[in-house]
Amino acid sequence: MRRAVSSTAMAEVTSAARNNAEWCDIVCRTHGIGGLFQARFWASPTRTPPFYPDAVTLDPGATAETILRIVDVETPGCSVKDSFANLDLSRAGFRTLFESEWITRDPRRPVRAGGGAAWRRVLDSAALEAWEAAWSGEPAATALFKPALLDDPAVSVLGGYVGDRLAAGAIVNRSRAVVGVSNVFTTIGDLGEAWSGCIATVAREFPRLPTVGYESGEGLMAAHANGFSSIGHLRVWIKEDQ
Repeated sequence: MRRAVSSTAMAEVTSAARNNAEWCDIVCRTHGIGGLFQARFWASPTRTPPFYPDAVTLDPGATAETILRIVDVETPGCSVKDSFANLDLSRAGFRTLFESEWITRDPRRPVRAGGGAAWRRVLDSAALEAWEAAWSGEPAATALFKPALLDDPAVSVLGGYVGDRLAAGAIVNRSRAVVGVSNVFTTIGDLGEAWSGCIATVAREFPRLPTVGYESGEGLMAAHANGFSSIGHLRVWIKEDQ
């Protein structure tokens, strides 16, 4: 049985989920897709870009019935980020795609040395294209991360460079009370060093705000090693067939 979540952790999860929904909304809008913020969830009536959900719950009181009235369940590929892991979408034909943990980092915690890479913002479309190719491991036929992201004041695409070589990267989006970190990767070396460099950069830019995100597996271990704590469980559901 999963442990009960404290009121403090629930508030932290709620902030992290809201930050993530805002990031999903930003990505969708760069693709010409308009999402909708409801009281208890964010959702897009139009199928979202790859790797991005059609809905994100913002409150444990969100219901499957309300969400499924907005998203496109008629075509395969509909996905829902169940931020509190308390929905049952199996009866609607969904299966669990993956599970993960929400994480947070207190800004007062000391920051580890960031390794040998020099971290800076990606500022132009050519650098963003190279960043995405490094993140995905192959050149993309169609860009997932559009140049319009670079103009959004809430978003920073970060690269860790060794000389002129992109060695690591991450994306940061700021909400009202937290900073979200996602898409942390490395092309050489240790993933933990990529997290260290990213967090050192975030700490300089946002010294008073908690940092949030969600991770599993190697990414979760690297985040824990860099001062993050797990605060809650999430589940992503997907409906692949009619």
